[in-house]
Amino acid sequence: MSTDRAQSGLDHDRRSFRYYRHAVERHWDPHEIDLEPDREAIADVPEPAFDGLRETLALFGAGEEAVTEDLSPLGVVLENAADQLFVTTQLYEEAKHADFFDRYWRTVIAPEEQRRDLEPSAPTDDRWFNAPYDELFERNETAMHRLLVEDTPENRALAYCHYHMAIEGILAQTGYYGVQRNFSGDFEELPRLPALVEGFSSIRSDEGRHVGFGMWKLKTLVRDEGVAPRLVTDTVGELAMLTQRIVGGATEEGASGVGEDELIGYAAEKHAQRMEQIVDASAEMPSVEELVSLDR
Repeated sequence: MSTDRAQSGLDHDRRSFRYYRHAVERHWDPHEIDLEPDREAIADVPEPAFDGLRETLALFGAGEEAVTEDLSPLGVVLENAADQLFVTTQLYEEAKHADFFDRYWRTVIAPEEQRRDLEPSAPTDDRWFNAPYDELFERNETAMHRLLVEDTPENRALAYCHYHMAIEGILAQTGYYGVQRNFSGDFEELPRLPALVEGFSSIRSDEGRHVGFGMWKLKTLVRDEGVAPRLVTDTVGELAMLTQRIVGGATEEGASGVGEDELIGYAAEKHAQRMEQIVDASAEMPSVEELVSLDR
C-alpha cells in the first residue's frame, strides 16, 4: 500500500461508504427468523396461490444465487476503497438472501407439498422458469463478465443497467411488493405469513441500498464520464420489457391477491422513477432511508 493511500484513508462522506455503514448497522440473520408460524398458516393458502408462491420463491432463490456469482467482476474492477467495501456487503447480502429462500423452501414449502400429496419439487426445477427469465439473467451475466475483458465507462453503465436497475430495481422490487401485499393480511382469501413478510422486508431493504448504489454510479457515469443518457434509457427500457413478461408469466390464473395489471403498473412506475433520477441532471438522488423504505 502506498504512503498516500495509507494517509488518505476512507472517504466517509462518499455515498458508497454511507451505504456500507448502513448495511453494517442493518445486519440481520436469515436463521433468526421464526418459520414455525408460517408452517401452520400456509395450510390455508388456496391451491392457485400456493402454486404461485412456489414459483415466485423459486425465481427469487435462483436469482439470488445467480447474482451472487455475477456481482464478482464489479468487485474486481472498482478502484475506490469505499466502493469496494460496499460491494463486499452486497455480495454478503445476496448470499444471505439465497440462504433465506433455501431455508424457507426446505422448512415451509417442502412439508406443505407433502401434506397436500403433491409431487415433491425443488426450487431449481425447470418448470418454474420461463424464457424471458432465462434471457434476462443470461444477459446480466454477459454484461457483468464483459467488465473483466473491456472495462470502459459504457460497459460499466451496461453492467449497472442489467444488474442494479433491471433485476434489482424493477424485477425484484416488484416481486417483493407483490408477495408482501399478498401475505401481510390485506386479502381475506390469503393468510398472513409473518416469517415470509419479515424475510422479504429485510431483503427488500437490502436491495434498496443496492439499487441506490447502481443509480448513483450511473448518474456519475452520465454526468462525469461521457456516457450517453440514451444508452441508459434504451438499455433499461429494453430490459423492462423482459421484466414485464416475467411478471406476467409468474401470475397464476385464478389466484387471489395482487393482480398482474397492478404488478406490471408497479414495475413501470419504478422504471420511470429511476430513469428520471438518473438522467435528469437536476433530479436529486433519493436518500438511503428513502431507498430502503417499504412503500406500499
